[in-house]
Amino acid sequence: MATLLPRVVLVVRETEYDLLLARHATAAQAEFFLASRGQSIAEIQRRHQRLQRGMQQVTSSIPGRWRRTRVWRRDLDRFDFSPEDIVVVVGQDGLVANTAKYLQGQPVVGVNPDPEQYDGVLVPHPPEALADLLATVARGRGHAEARTMVSATLDDGQQLLALNEIFVGVRSHQSARYEISFDGQQEDQSSSGLIAATGSGATGWARSIHRERGSTTPLPRPTERRLVFFVREAFPSHTTGTALTEGILDEHQPLTVCSHNNDGGVIFGDGIEDDYLVFEYGQQAQLRPAETSLQLVT
Repeated sequence: MATLLPRVVLVVRETEYDLLLARHATAAQAEFFLASRGQSIAEIQRRHQRLQRGMQQVTSSIPGRWRRTRVWRRDLDRFDFSPEDIVVVVGQDGLVANTAKYLQGQPVVGVNPDPEQYDGVLVPHPPEALADLLATVARGRGHAEARTMVSATLDDGQQLLALNEIFVGVRSHQSARYEISFDGQQEDQSSSGLIAATGSGATGWARSIHRERGSTTPLPRPTERRLVFFVREAFPSHTTGTALTEGILDEHQPLTVCSHNNDGGVIFGDGIEDDYLVFEYGQQAQLRPAETSLQLVT
């Protein structure tokens, strides 16, 4: 039986320049729109060109006999990944997080086409390194860092995964109301919502909360099988408390949240508000390290 050749799935998203063209139809109209507001399109065009040059290097690095396809960020929730896929994410770090929740152990190669713009924490490889990386992964010799993910599971079985953090709250700027249970304690709370973050997310939103409140709770490392949770701006009242506002979660000690929101309660991950779970009054959610992890090729 013939061996099935690998399939490379290129994950990309529109640049700022692409979005401007989609809105204004032509480059001249986009340039006029920005210029009339004292802004220049030049740097936006340069960033777009750097990404296009990187994409050309990436596509030319894929062996000619291999299968390949491209998926846009907006289509990830409708794309059918296969077990034999090698996923190549080209762009910013956040695009890896957007992709991770739809995978089941496929190796992910993060390519940074513009080091001047992107930090490269999750996209550490330059485009010119891709050919060797693909060959190594295809031979089964590549090293992948197993980055912990976070899951939220409702009492009806619905589940949401995220690489950085999961948010529990309401869609609007109104206060979220819920009962929180952790480490044998329960408390009714009213807050701006809460997050449960992984070690990958500990460099982002969780870090900002951690620094702002002067927290002493240790933030996890990306490969540790534990999470940290933070309640945002818990409000003390006759019926709501502020005792359970942060802590460490693992497989044996999850966080349980029971919604007291009559309208607008949601759970979403990694800032993708369009892909969410409805969290209505009386529903319960458990947050813990996910069974699956991101296999990030290093």
